[in-house]
Amino acid sequence: MKNTEINRRTFIGASLSTVSTSISLSAFAQSGNGSINGNTTNNTLPCGSIRGLKVSRLLLGGNLLTHFTHSRDLKYVYNLCAHYNTPQKIVETMQLAEKQGINTLVIHTVPNILKILEDYRFKKGGKIQWIICPTAYPDVDFDLYKEQVKQLIDIGLDALYLWGVTADRLVREKKISVIKKAVELGKENALPSGVGAHDLEVIKVCEKEKIEADFYIKTFHHHNYPTAPQKEQLVEPYTEIPGYWCKDPDETIQVMKDIAVPWIAFKVMSAGAIPPEDAFPYVFNNGADHILAGMFDFEIEQDVQIARKAVESATRERPWRS
Repeated sequence: MKNTEINRRTFIGASLSTVSTSISLSAFAQSGNGSINGNTTNNTLPCGSIRGLKVSRLLLGGNLLTHFTHSRDLKYVYNLCAHYNTPQKIVETMQLAEKQGINTLVIHTVPNILKILEDYRFKKGGKIQWIICPTAYPDVDFDLYKEQVKQLIDIGLDALYLWGVTADRLVREKKISVIKKAVELGKENALPSGVGAHDLEVIKVCEKEKIEADFYIKTFHHHNYPTAPQKEQLVEPYTEIPGYWCKDPDETIQVMKDIAVPWIAFKVMSAGAIPPEDAFPYVFNNGADHILAGMFDFEIEQDVQIARKAVESATRERPWRS
């Protein structure tokens, strides 16, 4: 994901600004849809609990909504996604997610998106929960990081996590104390507080250093697809992990097997290279507690059905940790 710098002025100013596009929620109001915590939606989806927060086994990913798509060398897809996922379409996507039993969204601090979320919840009655990661660098300016967290809490944050891109770098640079400090900040604000990672080393370090994350968000997918990384690409020294890669799925399974912290798996379809019918059962069978999936509105209903069946039929060595 390309990082967008957000300083104090742009983050606070933009996130409090109004969105000029008028968003109609009449369809949501007509549906009679109520709370999506528990079994009061039109459809149900199995849930787990992360430090008391009830979270559906399938979560809505935010990358398609913020237009930060992982599309390899197909650069036009970014523009295509931006034209499709307009503010109104983002609202419609959240409506459909709630209707199908998805009760939680994971997203980044993109100011215009945050304003849409805020309006959707507080002005229009949307119920979807937010797990959000600030994109400020806690090792560069921790006061700015804290300020972003405060702004997120003010608009209704439900859970916080350290951005995986940042956690990967902090481990490479051996700034482990910063990861601990970021996790503790969430706990100080009475929020479930987690750590994101593309690199499995992040999870290993957190466990070794006894950083008490409430959950991990870790990439996980198999390599049985045509554009999967080849063995020669995975030989050390290995410094960069593409955003849609799980470098070593077998090692990930083994490391996560004995970890008691809830695990939200993401990039499970390797940015669209693996169909959900294949990806979801693989992920649940091999230990993940939740799946975070980017979905267009027209994919949600089918993906929920696939996820529900995958949970119900899962055969796992790792116990459910949430």
